[in-house]
Amino acid sequence: MTTTTGRLIRIGLQLQPQHADYGDIRRAVAEAEELGVDIVFNWDHFYPLSGDPEGKHFECWTMLGAWAEATSRVEIGALVTCNSYRNPELLADMARTVDHISGGRLILGIGAGWFEKDYVEYGYEFGTAGSRIADLGNALPRIEQRFEKLNPAPTRKIPVLIGGGGEKKTLRLVARHADIWHSWGDVEVARRKIGILEQHCADVGRDPAEIELSVGASGSPSENGDQLADLGITLFTVSASGPDYDLGQLREWLAWRDRRNG
Repeated sequence: MTTTTGRLIRIGLQLQPQHADYGDIRRAVAEAEELGVDIVFNWDHFYPLSGDPEGKHFECWTMLGAWAEATSRVEIGALVTCNSYRNPELLADMARTVDHISGGRLILGIGAGWFEKDYVEYGYEFGTAGSRIADLGNALPRIEQRFEKLNPAPTRKIPVLIGGGGEKKTLRLVARHADIWHSWGDVEVARRKIGILEQHCADVGRDPAEIELSVGASGSPSENGDQLADLGITLFTVSASGPDYDLGQLREWLAWRDRRNG
């Protein structure tokens, strides 16, 4: 059974690259691909977000290049790249390169950024939430324009995933630029924000059905999976953190996906 949008359910895994050796991360990626996950994400931070704040951690895009070689079927990407950390033209070139290395399996996940420690420790200007979302709004057209200039061109139109739920600014950027919108929240929050996104799409003259809806999956799919899917959400991403990547919850969501898709 497909969703109301006609898309099949997909399951992602966010492998949080914290507190683990790279060998552990690589093994978890391989296991996830073998289990049948649709997308494997990491994240774009320089320090752990939970546990020991000075614990082990690895950089996002270097890792995606390695994953592009180490995998053969799954799509890969960051959930999400912080726009503040790289020049937009450079990011587009990095994405195009990983797209080619992977044979066309990259998703360009991007957001405005929020984790102040990353900014302070690595010498980036933190600014304000407003200035960071404005910077993202300026960067997205530059990324799109650079894709058109690169030689060789990307292997496909690289899907752009925008993460965040800001109703006035972020969702308007989603309406203009995103192929996938990722957010968090319960069923009622999701329903409200989807309605707001649909209005932004109407304002900019875009069919909201062009945008795949994505959500962070927590708990068991029996709790709210069907309700979220009935809203048109088709991408559900489970998270796993090091050092011991437990994929038990992922298996549960994969089984639900297979039942739901028939």
